[in-house]
Amino acid sequence: MNVHTHEALKNAIWDIANRLRGPYRPPQYRLVMLPMVVLRRLDSVLEPTKSEVLETYRELIARRMPENAMEKLLGKAANPKREHPLYNISPFTFQKLLGDPENIAPNLISYINGFSPSARRIFERFKFSAQIEKLDASNRLFTIVKAMAEVDLHPDRIDNLQMGYLFEHLVMRFNEQANEEAGDHFTPREVIRLMANLVYTGERDVYKPGIYRSIYDPACGTGGMLSESEKFILGQNKYANISLFG
Repeated sequence: MNVHTHEALKNAIWDIANRLRGPYRPPQYRLVMLPMVVLRRLDSVLEPTKSEVLETYRELIARRMPENAMEKLLGKAANPKREHPLYNISPFTFQKLLGDPENIAPNLISYINGFSPSARRIFERFKFSAQIEKLDASNRLFTIVKAMAEVDLHPDRIDNLQMGYLFEHLVMRFNEQANEEAGDHFTPREVIRLMANLVYTGERDVYKPGIYRSIYDPACGTGGMLSESEKFILGQNKYANISLFG
């Protein structure tokens, strides 16, 4: 993603945030926009395989498949290459939500509840259902969803590293609005790259074929240390088998 694209995305999302003015004060924009950006990203990631996931789900329900086994199979249907299941069994996408403006609040909640458990927990932590109710009561929900549907966050255009940059910028800007220290919430990428080089200097096993390693950051924030660690290791060995936790 070039600088112009990055700037355009930041400005587009901030313009959407400004539509919250009235029911929300600027320091409160983050309550809506941070989970909304995450939701739009997940929607973009999963949309290409949506029909396959729904078909798999119908088959598994008919076979009375146990829930734990169902999660793995649905995750594979969504993306065979992804180790950790991420899927959505709701019939909705951002575009389909727009087809029923009168019921957008319950449909949006149903859509979020259709995510795999780990993704659902993200929105529970954001306490996003309370914001959905507030947006709906103030007649802003459809406007915000429609505007976010026009923001292209597909991985083919915005990869994970670039998405991290975008999210970090939003965290910084929204925290500035709330008179908080933006630097408390993320570390500059230049510092993270230096840390990754220092941490993995002398590491040899992870570069060998057949070796599995997990990387855990207990204070991962927006995941910069994890994504830079992955990038550094794969740059040395594209066949490295690593998983990220935070």
